[in-house]
Amino acid sequence: MKSTRATQEPAWVRYGLLSVGLGFLFFFLGLPLVAVFVEALAQGVPIYVEALKEPETASAIGLTVGIALAVLPFNIAFGVAAAWAIAKFEFRGKSLLITLIDLPFAVSPVVAGLIFILLFGSQGTFGNWLSEHDIKIIFAVPGMILATLFITFPFIARELIPLMQSQGKDEEEAAVSLGASGFQMFWRVTLPNIKWGLLYGVILSNARAMGEFGAVSVVSGHIRGETNTLPLHVEILYNEYNAIGAFAAASILALLALVTLVAKTIVEWRMKKETDMLSAVLLTLLRLLAVLLRTVFVGASRHGHFSGVPNKEI
Repeated sequence: MKSTRATQEPAWVRYGLLSVGLGFLFFFLGLPLVAVFVEALAQGVPIYVEALKEPETASAIGLTVGIALAVLPFNIAFGVAAAWAIAKFEFRGKSLLITLIDLPFAVSPVVAGLIFILLFGSQGTFGNWLSEHDIKIIFAVPGMILATLFITFPFIARELIPLMQSQGKDEEEAAVSLGASGFQMFWRVTLPNIKWGLLYGVILSNARAMGEFGAVSVVSGHIRGETNTLPLHVEILYNEYNAIGAFAAASILALLALVTLVAKTIVEWRMKKETDMLSAVLLTLLRLLAVLLRTVFVGASRHGHFSGVPNKEI
């Protein structure tokens, strides 16, 4: 009688589930992506290139990349500092700090944009002071940077916290005990251990920054050529029935997404490879330690160290 394991499904179930998953990916991810490039190139490559050469489109591309680069150093500094504090130390308010890090995930981006208007708008809390000093934040690039920073700052911290917690703090303590300074400990011990996790968080944060729409839309003012990022520019072109221009601009976002996906896959592969290599090294060391302990134990037993009776020579 042929028996099967309780956890082994029939072949038609496995292939059916696989087909459903692949079909979902194709219709909801692959097909729209292909449609963007098909529509963008519908009237030929020269028209596509001309659409991308429009001054407003070029300005939107430059502003999108500029904002992503502007928020990146702050995200790295905050992410590493927050992950270091949470993973390596115990202090009052630790749970509150973790909650604050998760706040952008819970708050709608539109609400986040409105918060900045209430703070820095002309009728906001700091509006009069900003007007007196001729500082413009809302409906200007600084407000867009602040909104993007609020949306993206949790990504690096959330990627590093579990990684640093799993690594423990023995290596840092050993470095300090050997006389390393705080900077030397971070640069030579901590940073090499978290480099791939940090890069992974940077990729996710950068992708989120370039694709942000809600919060930036609220604080930008939609000033063409000045405060329109690429997602906002796509919306304006599409609302004006400029399909070629809209899809051409959207294709740039799609290309950025594909580049991000490739970079993310490479980093994941390197992280897995490094983890597997570390696991193999640790396993080898444990085996060597077990052999060494066994040798010591057998040698001590032969010499009577565990029986309390010394061996007698015959």
